[in-house]
Amino acid sequence: MKVKIRVVRAISSPEDTEKYIAGHFKVLESYGVTKVTSADRSWVNNPNVYLLLVESEDGQRILGGGRVQLRSSGYPLPLEGAIFEKDERIVEYMTRFEDLKVAEYCGLWNSKEVSGYGIGSIYLIRIGVALTSFLNLNCLMAFCSPFTVANSQAVGLRIIEELGVNGTFLYPKEGLVATIMEVEDVNSLERALPAEKDFIFDLRRNPKQIKILESKMGEMEVEFDLNLEML
Repeated sequence: MKVKIRVVRAISSPEDTEKYIAGHFKVLESYGVTKVTSADRSWVNNPNVYLLLVESEDGQRILGGGRVQLRSSGYPLPLEGAIFEKDERIVEYMTRFEDLKVAEYCGLWNSKEVSGYGIGSIYLIRIGVALTSFLNLNCLMAFCSPFTVANSQAVGLRIIEELGVNGTFLYPKEGLVATIMEVEDVNSLERALPAEKDFIFDLRRNPKQIKILESKMGEMEVEFDLNLEML
């Protein structure tokens, strides 16, 4: 398996953005989820949204992705509205952050074609954390499914136990549990496991590179391009 993973600014890449949205909705529908705040399309005109795209080797198909949305004037994070419906303490919690210094990592998905390669469950999580240094963020927040909490903790995120029921919410629908998490030391990643820190710091030093990654499905060759200078 060979794939490419690159970052684009959503507002500057409308065709890629539409492909990402279509793939994400298809995955959500397969789980019976039709209402989710991170699936709202209003962010497509936000100049501070970046997409991580997992593409086929020929670049024709998007096989997965994730979205990093910076908080700015007029653009609260999707999680703020989702949490406010269940816990109004989110308003006070967010006052600690300046504009463009905190972002939400959301909308992670991968197609069945790459299922089992760890793209959505671990690699996109690592890459999202790596991207924070290029965006000069102080904090990255995320809603995590029960399947990704442990991997998120491994790369340095902590559960925000001050919100919800020890950090958990019924979201995006009844019967599904999501955990609100954050990494507030994005440069040092003190909580991250050593092997995870090595992977992330290597991507930060070398945003354009090719890696051979191991998975339960076998080897996967990944061509990374996380360079933001031209975006």
